[in-house]
Amino acid sequence: MTPDKLFDHYQDLQHYVQWGEDDVRRVRAVGELVEPYIGALIDDFYAEIVRHPAANQVIRGGAPQIERLKGTLRGWLRGLFQDDYDVEYVNQRWRVGLRHVEIGLDQTYTNVALSRLRTGLSRALGANWSGDSRELFAVQRSLNKLLDLDLAIIELAYQTEFQRRQKQVERLATIGQVAGGVAHEIRNPLNVIKTSVYFLLHAKNPSPEKTAAHLSRIERQVGVADEVVTALNDFARLAAPNMQPLDVEPFLREVLELNPLGDAVRIELACPQVAPPAFGDANQLRIVFGNLIRNARDAMPDGGSLTLTVSISGQELEIAVADTGVGIRSEDLGRIMEPLYSTKARGIGLGLAITRAIVEKHNGKLEVASETGQGSTFTVRLPALAVKKS
Repeated sequence: MTPDKLFDHYQDLQHYVQWGEDDVRRVRAVGELVEPYIGALIDDFYAEIVRHPAANQVIRGGAPQIERLKGTLRGWLRGLFQDDYDVEYVNQRWRVGLRHVEIGLDQTYTNVALSRLRTGLSRALGANWSGDSRELFAVQRSLNKLLDLDLAIIELAYQTEFQRRQKQVERLATIGQVAGGVAHEIRNPLNVIKTSVYFLLHAKNPSPEKTAAHLSRIERQVGVADEVVTALNDFARLAAPNMQPLDVEPFLREVLELNPLGDAVRIELACPQVAPPAFGDANQLRIVFGNLIRNARDAMPDGGSLTLTVSISGQELEIAVADTGVGIRSEDLGRIMEPLYSTKARGIGLGLAITRAIVEKHNGKLEVASETGQGSTFTVRLPALAVKKS
């Protein structure tokens, strides 16, 4: 987050807690009153940390590090009463939060530590206050607003850094998953190629037919490996869709013609007489429905029924692709859209992953329901264009 965006967010938070010029005036006015107590507050703060192993374990530099941290805390406390609460002030609070993440301090301790400082500042004000008690209450209320704003920025830094690290972990996990899948998919054709090469190198006087058979075998397996690489490349480089109005019924009929199912499969297409156009990329959506139709065909090796049903739900079109095939096991249902996960004996496991990625790039959603032996239904939800009434 850039300093300017962070400051904009901080100003929104100020508005939310009703922080204003009166609060600024009250807090700045008591800076000199609190100053004599700052040293004691800091000593108490770190003495308490030492008594809590979970908090103290992050301080690995011993006494020298504690002295540096005390200096940082002193500047932070003084800043509460002296700063202009500007971009640099907010950015400094942000850096405090990031530093706590870096050293591994649990966010819980940040919250309770600020509570302890809040209590100490309140006591310091009360012990030296000689004015009207109502004004003291107003000062404490303003100071609490400021401390709450500081805590909000520190917590935001925690959340932002946690999300960044979580995404990094997920990316590494995905890389590992993809690497394992690629290794598995490519190792099979490589083993076949290796066997054929061994035969060609060591066979004594192989017949021309045998030689030709093994060369053909090698060529086929190179093609298999190339398909894996091509599919992965297409998945990684999936372009942003070119969104255009799309008349659904003729589009689906076209996809059915491009993906013949054979005479053993009965096809039914149910579409409302008046349906708004979908909003999408026809080329990419051909991949979506082509994959779903071919999967349905593969799930019905002995024939069956394929039903495509179009319905309207609010601002969306729902297109359900239902088959009467073998269904999907419950243990596979939650994973079939993962990259490189396949329930087929021969399958790369990218078809449904690409299908879901395309649908999500269309701001849509892909859902599946299935029962073993009863068939499966894949439902694609796509944004619809509003139909103008004449």
